[in-house]
Amino acid sequence: MSLTVAEKLIESHLVSGSLKRGTPIAIKIDQTLTQDATGTMAYLEFEAIGIPRVKTELSVSYVDHNLLQTDFRNADDHRYLQSIAARYGIWFSRPGNGICHQLHLECFARPGKTLLGSDSHTPTAGGCGMLAIGAGGLDVAMAMAGRPFHLIMPKIVGIYLTGKLPPWTSARDIALWMLRKLTVKGALGKILEYFGPGVKELSVTDRATIANLGTEMGATTSVFPSDEITRLWLKAQGREHEWKKILPDKEAEYDEIIELDLSTLEPLAACPSSPDNVKPVAELEGRPVAQVIVGSCANSSLRDLVLVSQAVRGRKIHKDVSFEINPGSLQVLENLDALGLLQGLIHAGARIHQCGCLGCIGMGQAPATDTISLRTFTRNFPGRSGTKNDQVYLVSPEVAVASALAGHIADPRKLGAYPEIELPSHFIMNNALFVPPLPEEEAQKVQIIRGPNIVPLPEFEPLPEDLEAQVILKVGDNITTDHIMPAGAKILPLRSNLPAISQYVFSSIDPEFAQKALALKEKGVAGAVIGGENYGQGSSREHAALAPRYLGIRVKLAKSFARIHKANLINFGILPVTFADPKDYEKLSPGDTLVFRDIKQALNNGAQEIEIEIKGKRTIKAHVDLTPRDRKIIVLGSLLNLAREE
Repeated sequence: MSLTVAEKLIESHLVSGSLKRGTPIAIKIDQTLTQDATGTMAYLEFEAIGIPRVKTELSVSYVDHNLLQTDFRNADDHRYLQSIAARYGIWFSRPGNGICHQLHLECFARPGKTLLGSDSHTPTAGGCGMLAIGAGGLDVAMAMAGRPFHLIMPKIVGIYLTGKLPPWTSARDIALWMLRKLTVKGALGKILEYFGPGVKELSVTDRATIANLGTEMGATTSVFPSDEITRLWLKAQGREHEWKKILPDKEAEYDEIIELDLSTLEPLAACPSSPDNVKPVAELEGRPVAQVIVGSCANSSLRDLVLVSQAVRGRKIHKDVSFEINPGSLQVLENLDALGLLQGLIHAGARIHQCGCLGCIGMGQAPATDTISLRTFTRNFPGRSGTKNDQVYLVSPEVAVASALAGHIADPRKLGAYPEIELPSHFIMNNALFVPPLPEEEAQKVQIIRGPNIVPLPEFEPLPEDLEAQVILKVGDNITTDHIMPAGAKILPLRSNLPAISQYVFSSIDPEFAQKALALKEKGVAGAVIGGENYGQGSSREHAALAPRYLGIRVKLAKSFARIHKANLINFGILPVTFADPKDYEKLSPGDTLVFRDIKQALNNGAQEIEIEIKGKRTIKAHVDLTPRDRKIIVLGSLLNLAREE
């Protein structure tokens, strides 16, 4: 049987199921990663499982999101994370070391292995021939406990690349072209696998950029082959012995094929306020820019910063532009300096920030009111930057630097000859901010350090026989996890304090949502939310499911769900069902009470469709697209309850 790269990776890790599309499978997880915005809760969940040490080949805890220490809370959580890592056999990456995905690519990504991360951009490692998937923290905790990861076998979409990128275009433009074609929901239930002669024109960090941004299309993951380019990357990192060739078989069949001639690409930009609102930069030229940032897990590699530094040589940043650099890792920063290119950035007028996510998660770097900000970031959801009514454009490093020099959105092709980008054959490596796992005997003596903001998880009660849930809120299409559980410097420090962070659920849409939900909860009434298409797109943050559950939400009824958010809802016992007839969406309003008769029995019996009584009005039907395991989790009240039972 001829297989694609994705099929080879899945088949070699199958614990249950088969490669038949649309059927439940479970795969063994070799590696996990967490970051501090989601990791604190993931480790609270891991502690609740009650095993003495992680059972994966490798687990890494990164601190890269909540780097601003404006009070004790972030610093306390960092100490908690470091003590957890020491206690349970986990690598720890200290604050300032870099962004988890860039660091993992440099230090730990290994062709042929599986990686599960509590961050939606975990597929970045697919650029190195891994099967890397983003998930909620509880799924990652289960993987660290040695449990397989459960999902529905995705379709495999082959993206056949030919040609070579023209000057002043880059991997970001490939991803933006894909976003324009597929939209933010076009790859739901799919793996994007890149193949063809054009692949050899892309470096590992180029591939990582493309794999990273597949997340914004809703893809389960994105995968590249492991070839000679991969071997050279690992050799430069001192890890050539970890290389393994993984190519698609010549007769491999894809469920769908998309063809792209790289030579036809031009510089592109995602306009406010969605990653798929993509237009040619040539059509946007002249719009004044106040801020430009190069960074994020998508575009903060050495290649990206070398390009930017070479482009500003002999030039100055426009006086009206704040040009900011967020290096992806200390390795990137040190090698840039060793190449003699860091000084050029500083001399041209760039602000150099610490290695981390920063503005990408709304942790600083908010733009000024009524100004345009160009960013090489992953998302431009409304208000994510920290500024209300922001105007954030997502661009390549090429467009970013050209615009920073011009003071307006500029086509980089007008800068002249494309810079020479020569990277070292061996990178300078510095592991000073990595703390390796302790031996098991020594680890058993470690005391976990808990600050006052760290609150244990509550118990989650099982599903009742009959369920009544009052609709508190009705929202439209493409609601993001940022809408449900906002990010930013004000709210993210509360991530380990569930009662506190729950006060901000849907705060950008309905500031009184939490109070309404808690008032119902006190009366013993469950809450419900009505959604449109692609409900829950964006970040993997499980707080967007966990916090609503804490508030008493037990039902989400939508036209469709994003993959990770749906899994998180299930993990915390919230019933995700979809309209059998999308027109019924119009018939529901806040204040309606949804009545589910014999819902526990219906789930246990495998019902694919159920009736929902709109109390005092009518009855509608809903689809129940859940695996037997999903149903058991919801009936028991949470995945943690299932783990305890097993």
